[in-house]
Amino acid sequence: MLKLAIFLTFACTCVWGAAVPQGMLPQLDGRIVGGSFTTITSFPWQISLQRSGSHSCGGSIYSHNTIVTAAHCLQNVSPSILKVRAGSSYWSSGGVLLSVESFLNHEGYNPETMVNDIAIIRLSSSLSMSSTIKPIELATTAPANGADATVSGWGTTQYGSNSLPSQLKYIDLKIVGRTQCSSASYGYGAEIRATMICAAATGKDACQGDSGGPLVSGGLLVGVVSWGYGCAYANYPGVYADVAALHSWVVEAAESL
Repeated sequence: MLKLAIFLTFACTCVWGAAVPQGMLPQLDGRIVGGSFTTITSFPWQISLQRSGSHSCGGSIYSHNTIVTAAHCLQNVSPSILKVRAGSSYWSSGGVLLSVESFLNHEGYNPETMVNDIAIIRLSSSLSMSSTIKPIELATTAPANGADATVSGWGTTQYGSNSLPSQLKYIDLKIVGRTQCSSASYGYGAEIRATMICAAATGKDACQGDSGGPLVSGGLLVGVVSWGYGCAYANYPGVYADVAALHSWVVEAAESL
């Protein structure tokens, strides 16, 4: 089966496994599936990570100069072509656009298994906090199975399109705990590892272009958009880096970068 990193809007990065079941071809369309438009005041921790002027991934504000995102968003790239837009509902305008000084991927990130799919970015200058720019606290324990959660991001709204909607979108989901997500109730089995958590809702999912973005539950950052089989497929929840499991790494890496 083909495991898809939920990756860049304009690039396909896939992790190859066994054959794809019929009807489960990859969807490389970068949309928040089944989402609604929103404003940055509702998600002030959300940022747009941009490569050479185009939105590529999401991320979350951890501090005045540090962003949390996915490791697979930062493969084979130089900080010099990266920028972060914060404080705007629109990825292409408004808010502030800051350069990236450096970044650090989790040293245990594995692109084949997608374990430890988390990274931090150090900005070249500090963010000024406001009603539209706020850090989000990291979860220290994973939310319960069935807990309410929300994921937000930018991305195309039609399969095969390279046209990005300008405004931020979001979806409401339910947490699928690691034990449940790896059970026979779903299709992933042992591919769900100790640093992963899942979330799902009928007809709703994160997808390519939303990578690195925030999964929030109880006002805490509980997940980082990582991978899945297709987008919004039945029995295949979206898979996220488990922030609680990776909490210590984020704190220590932010201090050392």
